[in-house]
Amino acid sequence: MGLDFSFKEKYGFDDLVRIMRLLRGPGGCPWDAEQTHQSIRKNLIEETYEAVEAIDAQDPALLLEELGDVLLQVVYHAVMEEEQGSFCIDDVCDGVCQKLLRRHPHIFGGAKADTAQEVLDNWEAVKRQEKGQKTAAEALKSVPKVLPALMRAEKIQQRAARAGMDYDSLAGALADLKREIAELEQALAEESPQAQQLELGDVLFSAVNVSRFLHADPEEALGLSCEKFVRRFEGVEQLALQRGIELRSAGIQRLDELWRQVKEDC
Repeated sequence: MGLDFSFKEKYGFDDLVRIMRLLRGPGGCPWDAEQTHQSIRKNLIEETYEAVEAIDAQDPALLLEELGDVLLQVVYHAVMEEEQGSFCIDDVCDGVCQKLLRRHPHIFGGAKADTAQEVLDNWEAVKRQEKGQKTAAEALKSVPKVLPALMRAEKIQQRAARAGMDYDSLAGALADLKREIAELEQALAEESPQAQQLELGDVLFSAVNVSRFLHADPEEALGLSCEKFVRRFEGVEQLALQRGIELRSAGIQRLDELWRQVKEDC
């Protein structure tokens, strides 16, 4: 092999770090050695989503594998920074341990928190102090722009609500959603592409507000709707095949009839 490495029956965290160092080092893997933070940036996102899918599937064996892939990405990025003398994986571990200690003052300090909500309130207060956020607007601006838009909208709204800007009830959120739909319809009538896009965004943002009052995750809710649509589309396709109907030329009215029939079943 040419590398100072001994095989084992079982490996641990330190072995993972060492293997990555070897892959990136002299005599290692040419592909691994030439990667950068940017070149494997999407890998971290993809592996995280695959881990989430394993959680949703309630598959422990798959989750074990996917968590390993996520951990690999964390170690990969840390080793890159270690090579530059910036920080190492131990610094990453130290940082998150320090954070957990600071943000659980009810466990490791003198604060009190008897409910989950009080724990979250303490967490957010310490977080704002750590990041030097003096205003609520700064807290909103700190929500990462790279988050999926529905998730970002929810986080922004949650922080605005903690600052006091929120509806009194679900009825208020629903009323605002209806107003935004009316404004979208007006923008459609005016045939302004830019205004239409902005108003459509407002409708989606308002729908996220409604989801908060329903205690429903908007990403999960939309995901369920996507799955439902796929199931129903498959049903329409099968029904059309049974009746000798060509989807592309059937026309929307006929397809809508098939859709309503499938909808009754699923």
